[in-house]
Amino acid sequence: MKRIITLLIIVLGCYHSADAQGYKNPVISGFHPDPSVCRVGDDYYLVTSSFEYFPGVPVFHSKDLINWTKIGHCLTRPSQLKLAKCAPSAGIYAPTIRYHEGRFYMVTTNVSGGGNFYVHTDNPAGEWSEPVFVEQGGIDPTLYFEEGKSYFISNGKGITISEIDIKTGKKLTEGKIVWNGTGGRYPESPHLYKKDGWYYLLISEGGTEYGHKMTIARSRSIYGPYDPNPSNPILTHINENAQSNPIQGTGHGDFVQAHDGSWWVVFLGFRPQSLLHHVLGRETFLAPLRWDVNAWPVINGNGTVDIDMNVPTLPLKPVRPPDYSTNFDENKLGVNWNYLRNPFMENYSLTEKKGSLRLKASQVSLDEHDSPTFVGRRQEHINFSATTLLSLNEAKEDDRAGMTAYYSPQAHYDIFLEKSKNGKYKVSLNYKMGVLNHVAQEVEIPGDRVYLQVKGDRDFYSFYYSVDGKEFKFLDKINVWYLSSETNGGFTGVLIGLYAQSKNKNTKAYGDFDEFIYKPAL
Repeated sequence: MKRIITLLIIVLGCYHSADAQGYKNPVISGFHPDPSVCRVGDDYYLVTSSFEYFPGVPVFHSKDLINWTKIGHCLTRPSQLKLAKCAPSAGIYAPTIRYHEGRFYMVTTNVSGGGNFYVHTDNPAGEWSEPVFVEQGGIDPTLYFEEGKSYFISNGKGITISEIDIKTGKKLTEGKIVWNGTGGRYPESPHLYKKDGWYYLLISEGGTEYGHKMTIARSRSIYGPYDPNPSNPILTHINENAQSNPIQGTGHGDFVQAHDGSWWVVFLGFRPQSLLHHVLGRETFLAPLRWDVNAWPVINGNGTVDIDMNVPTLPLKPVRPPDYSTNFDENKLGVNWNYLRNPFMENYSLTEKKGSLRLKASQVSLDEHDSPTFVGRRQEHINFSATTLLSLNEAKEDDRAGMTAYYSPQAHYDIFLEKSKNGKYKVSLNYKMGVLNHVAQEVEIPGDRVYLQVKGDRDFYSFYYSVDGKEFKFLDKINVWYLSSETNGGFTGVLIGLYAQSKNKNTKAYGDFDEFIYKPAL
């Protein structure tokens, strides 16, 4: 009888959630900036920037614009994505996803080499084509299709439009500058829509920081002239009415009309935490859009958004909760894991020890603009814990394996297992902050196997270790500020990573990671 009652509660709960209204922002948390969205029937697909991480351009799927599942990446092969020695926050900039005549297109820029290009596929969860390059400068490109023609739009000295051959990427017309925005710095991220006979050109201005905003103009001709909305900006948190909002830096958005006729916008923003620093990176947010006939679009009534969005939504389609943890018994790493730049795959194995991820130590360190032996997943919550169990094998002095809270080569906190001069093993904690490389703690342990743990909250990262997985001993804590974009610049966010490195030229050391447990905390 209890089992029947429990089943009824679950069923009723599902019906209740399907009818629920309202949602929480961000809809995709952690370092997922520059979102672009398209609809096919009642399916929605979204992509975000990936910068120096491989594979590139994560792809998400949703049925309601609120509950998203990561289904893969657009750029999964080195031939598509060359990132060798690229600088931090270089690589892949803002992508756009569009659907045309049965085919998906993702267009983006590799600022570290190659420039603007697009790839295509019939299955966004599968493999995408080799790149098709377009010789038009600028960044943040988008595609627009109309009456058998294909248009390529990017920003350089101004928002520039040209017609291209979609099969080859060859320009059929010279690029024409059609708008420079409203005077804000860095007019970028153009997207073009047609409604009621008007071409609407949406861009962002102000830089992707606290002064970010979205502005819009329209024209009866695709090549302009474009007249700006008298009520620009249509989205910003720079004004007094949002000065205390927990979401800041809103901008760089993309419109989509839902299958019920309603309009929505996805866009980036960030959540400041300690002394207005943010470490999660720019995240993906959602807001409703009112767009009457022949009218200018209005975002959420007044151009601001909230964490708790009490608005009518599409019928909610809950998805399976994300699996943040793994015991590494799969054949390949899941879609949440990323490498730094193009990885040297011979340093990674899920088969040499079943149920473990083996990372072979490399002389490339986390401090370099190169590809260390590293895999990481985005920190998606301000409050969280991450724990791993590892052993260090065939190690000599200066061999190490461990876990890192990583922002860039100049900003990362590392807790690791290494071998001492006396042949014993020790847990060490090191802070890399610009030119400062500080050893915070060193503790000898009785063996080559240890649990390492990092906990994050609004103000601190705290580090622990355990030899039995039950009693965790505190090592030290440090402010989150030194891993923030405000301190370091850049456009990414913190990843929690596993790594192995060595100063020994002929090292044979490797770390076996038997589990990785990531838990959001209240």
